[in-house]
Amino acid sequence: MKNFPLPRIDTDDKLKDLLLPYCRFSKGEIKQDSSSTHKIACIDAADTSSIKELMGEEKAVLAIQDPPYNFVAFEERKTEQFIEWCKTWIKNSYDYLKDNSSLYIWLGADQNNHFQPLVDFVLMMRDTDFESRSFITMRNQRGYGTQKNWMSIRQELLYYIKGSPYYDVNSEYTDIPKVLKGYYKTVNGKETENLERSKSEFIRAGNVWIDIQQVFYRMEENVNGCYAQKPLKAIQRIILSSSRMNEIVLDFFSHSGTTLLSAEIAGRRCFTVDNDPIFCEITLRRLENYRRTGNTGWQNSNPFEEEILNDEKLKKYLKKNYNITNEKKNFNIEYK
Repeated sequence: MKNFPLPRIDTDDKLKDLLLPYCRFSKGEIKQDSSSTHKIACIDAADTSSIKELMGEEKAVLAIQDPPYNFVAFEERKTEQFIEWCKTWIKNSYDYLKDNSSLYIWLGADQNNHFQPLVDFVLMMRDTDFESRSFITMRNQRGYGTQKNWMSIRQELLYYIKGSPYYDVNSEYTDIPKVLKGYYKTVNGKETENLERSKSEFIRAGNVWIDIQQVFYRMEENVNGCYAQKPLKAIQRIILSSSRMNEIVLDFFSHSGTTLLSAEIAGRRCFTVDNDPIFCEITLRRLENYRRTGNTGWQNSNPFEEEILNDEKLKKYLKKNYNITNEKKNFNIEYK
């Protein structure tokens, strides 16, 4: 396995400055991919006029939003400011979703800060025209905690709807076989148990997802430099259950480009946004890399490998600040 990682990009302004010259995006720019299937926009999700330019006359049937709620956890933005900002992109989501559509929102609940911003966000959503549908929990295989508290291993996913959207229940089935009998019920005069009545030999995911591996450096889909990357399997489950072929999926926080790549794999179109040119570039490179190689990420390599190898400033910076050595095939990293 190639060992050529990148540190977390979004919190390192110097690293961003060094990577920016290798990006094909500038602020305010909207690009279509080479097949004109998807759009990537370097704009702010709360900028209504820019979202209007992105969407044109088209509307989506599904929005998957993963806002940077860690700003609240790290006290970079007060909860009240975060919620006011959320109101704008939530309205933009509503305005550019069809009358019958779905909205999924990944959001955190800081157990050391009264479970914010989840609590105030849910209260805010009561004043919108969306209807709540489900509160999904995805269980991480790894977590964080102390010896004096329950380990934190969950990610929260809110599901809202507009109108009466399409939902494919078959997409909810997992790879976990049913093994427990029970729930007896009389059907046509015969007593049956749940395995006999089931439409599948596998269990449904329900609203507690225990079958999805969180992304880490040994997985092919890993995109080094992107913090809190969501698993392809989770996004695929959402897209397959809540949209049909060739329909539009809307994503206002592209980051590692997982929603766009999932849409590509599933035969959907994706209009995605990030206000940072670097993450727009990563999104486009990930799509191009998949089409060229079939790989869903870079495992423990990174999207800017060739540029770094040929850029002395980048190599020196990574070595000095993260102990990344500059041997071509043996990069190592220590986070400070």
